[in-house]
Amino acid sequence: MKPQILVVEDDPEMLGLLQQHLEGDGWSVTPVAGGAAACRALEAGEFPVVLTDLVMDEVDGLAVLRETQRVQPGARVVLMTAFGSLETAIEAMRQGAYDYLTKPFKLAEVSLAVRRAVDDQRLREENRRLRAEVERRYGFDNLLGQSKAMQAVFEQIRAVAGSEATVLLLGESGSGKELVARAIHWNSPRKGGPFVPVNCAAIPETLLESELFGHEKGAFTGADRKRRGLFVEADGGTLLLDEVGDMSPALQAKLLRALEDKAIRPVGGKEEIRLDLRLITATNRDLLALVQEGKFREDLYYRLAVIPIRLPSLRERTEDIPLLAEHFLRRVAGALGKRLEGFSEEAMAWLLEHRWPGNVRELENVVERAVTLARDRLVTLPDLRIEFTPVGASTGGLRPTLAELERQYIQRVLEETKGDKGAAAKILGVSIRTLQRKARHV
Repeated sequence: MKPQILVVEDDPEMLGLLQQHLEGDGWSVTPVAGGAAACRALEAGEFPVVLTDLVMDEVDGLAVLRETQRVQPGARVVLMTAFGSLETAIEAMRQGAYDYLTKPFKLAEVSLAVRRAVDDQRLREENRRLRAEVERRYGFDNLLGQSKAMQAVFEQIRAVAGSEATVLLLGESGSGKELVARAIHWNSPRKGGPFVPVNCAAIPETLLESELFGHEKGAFTGADRKRRGLFVEADGGTLLLDEVGDMSPALQAKLLRALEDKAIRPVGGKEEIRLDLRLITATNRDLLALVQEGKFREDLYYRLAVIPIRLPSLRERTEDIPLLAEHFLRRVAGALGKRLEGFSEEAMAWLLEHRWPGNVRELENVVERAVTLARDRLVTLPDLRIEFTPVGASTGGLRPTLAELERQYIQRVLEETKGDKGAAAKILGVSIRTLQRKARHV
């Protein structure tokens, strides 16, 4: 549907000319003679762009601007003014007008101004819609879990969301740490700022410092331009450092200093950059055990663990499996245009009995695959494509070794992630370096 452009002009000849020209550009145009008629039109219809003369009898362009802002705040107002009224036009820009054209102008200038205003309105409306969708998706009401374990987690994150406290999320890979971090961000006063997640284990150690803190041109071989770090990208918002337990001792020291000084220094830089952000960290490792082993700084641990929140594994909240599985089924079926009623009794029984080493992420992957394969109104046991013999089933006297089971499972996960070792490492609960080492034998 073509956007409707409201054109306001008390000169009938100019009004007709503008209507004819803009309709020739492909727009739908509603022409009105004067500001009073414009105010009535704004009440009756929707207009992404209002093109109005500034100087008009009785109701002028400034009044049209104010009425547009009241009735249709998302609309863009472009003013047309004579040179003698330029100061008034500039004041109108301060009051929220999108642009102005100085008479006499070329019709091509009108086309350009209207096109820019329409594009800007569309972009801002899309951003508003996406932001509303993100806020809805990560609202507390959309975090799924009826178990006591998850209800306790929800209470904790509701309590910390409105604060500035540093949060440490603890839990196995795939347990939903990033989802919780996003929920904290989108329900905090910083939701208007960026949310920047970074997986420390997925970035080579030699590059992680530069990724986090940025670097100056020529700071090291290959640094052919200045780079903003992720700390700077997250300024005003929230930075999530995932797999922080994999960080080297040298980088741990620099992270500690950044937290203490609330500033960072880019690699090769001489001046510090002050920052205003909230830090959330996450790990699938036992940081206290690493502290005792001398592999993680004790002072940094206590800086990060101001509010520690442990996320239970899916094995610890099996009562949530039907709720999660049905949620994933509806989402995937909707995207595929399939009509599915749910899971067969045998399929749900298997979902409840499976150990889920990859937690919620593995469950999501299994359901997505099953829904894709399903040919009936229910997802059945064969749709789940169970590739391993269930515990307790007969193996005909042949028992695979633990190493063989591990090899098979790594191969299966790599196939499911289409070779994405970062995603596979998260499901398996190991670092990318560990997966690379084990994958050599697959």
